[in-house]
Amino acid sequence: MDFRKTFDKIPESFDKYRPRYCDELFEELIIRCELNSNKKVLEIGPGTGQATEPILKTGCDYTAIELGENFTSFMKKSFGAYSNFNIINADFEKQIFEKNVYDLVYSAATIQWIPEQIAFSKTYDMLKPGGYLAMFMTRSDESSLNENLSYEIDQVYKKYFHVKQKYNCKMNYENVTNYGFTNFTYLEWKKQRELDAEEYISFISTHCEHITLEEPYKSNFYNGIRDAFMKCGNKIKIIDTIPLYLVQKPS
Repeated sequence: MDFRKTFDKIPESFDKYRPRYCDELFEELIIRCELNSNKKVLEIGPGTGQATEPILKTGCDYTAIELGENFTSFMKKSFGAYSNFNIINADFEKQIFEKNVYDLVYSAATIQWIPEQIAFSKTYDMLKPGGYLAMFMTRSDESSLNENLSYEIDQVYKKYFHVKQKYNCKMNYENVTNYGFTNFTYLEWKKQRELDAEEYISFISTHCEHITLEEPYKSNFYNGIRDAFMKCGNKIKIIDTIPLYLVQKPS
């Protein structure tokens, strides 16, 4: 099973229920990379474009490469009116790019799906001297503010969450400096959100393993989550950390 294609089955839900990034992140990226109409940018795996419009609005020459056909169609409908918008429906790992072309290559929760050697070497070659690689995502802490509910949810997972394949993508982003990049910068921002049972179920239903969950486990699992929420006040407070890893190709 290619988990990379799993999300493409649910573009509308993915767009609606995935958390957004913060304005501060885009402000940092735009200022640091000096994005304007003279800059050329590539986004790897934009999905439905949660990290796209702030970059498009700089007027840069923007291209996305997206594996999913449904995601590609969604992106065209959402951003096709921008004259500086381009998208390629292809596999980043197989696509051939010119060298020394881009001022910024960036990924929002996508690059970890690509083997490190391909991801870091290929983006290095694609960037102009002085160009930037930016990687960011959302890491959600559901336990710290919800001790009792977190315990109940864990029990539901143990009892009902039986999937054929486990998500095992891991990337050490700090390894990027082993591929010639310099000026490693790490920044992070925090946000908090509160969800009820149905909102929480809608959110976790966009995770790759949850999408593949089959019956009868699926119904039993989500009913178990609802019961856990009812026991604990029907609210969960989630702390989202948004980390940014930013590196530069030497001039």
